Amino acid sequence: MKMKRVQLTNGQELHIREAKPEDALAILAYIDQISEETDYLTFGPGEFVISVEEEARFIERLLVSDNKLMILALIEDMIVGHLSFMGGSRPRTRHTGELGVSVLQEYWRCGIGTELITYLLAWAKSARIIRKINLRVRSDNVGAIRLYEKLGFVCEGTVTREFYVGGEFYDSIQMGLEIDLP
Repeated sequence: MKMKRVQLTNGQELHIREAKPEDALAILAYIDQISEETDYLTFGPGEFVISVEEEARFIERLLVSDNKLMILALIEDMIVGHLSFMGGSRPRTRHTGELGVSVLQEYWRCGIGTELITYLLAWAKSARIIRKINLRVRSDNVGAIRLYEKLGFVCEGTVTREFYVGGEFYDSIQMGLEIDLP
């Protein structure tokens, strides 16, 4: 898919495009920043350890895959949001995969998460391979749950004590969206 341009609710112009290997350094800096901003992620500060070269190679592999995607949301060339979708690697599961999405806290509630997921859904429908998108979200992340429900995701179950943050356990809600092709 091509770059998508969107006018955000805050008036800024957002660009969404696929990640490229040369984005690796900026992506890792973005990940470092978001890990400091929220406890809703599956990782905390300093826990996402990968070199720039490893990240670039990872992106290269994604670009040649037909069931994996990494996209970036940019405002004036700064990464403000990130989405990855990892489809299954075996024939029996390649039609399904897991979504991960994040947005810099400064840009929460500006529509970026909606735009990233909408891009993913359009990509999945056009590729005609992905038939199911899964995600997990911390059960107390009400804003994210509302966003996913608004986009058609449904709750498929709860996993207790999936996250352990700051000495406390948190449950996760497993959500999914089935994609039916015409």
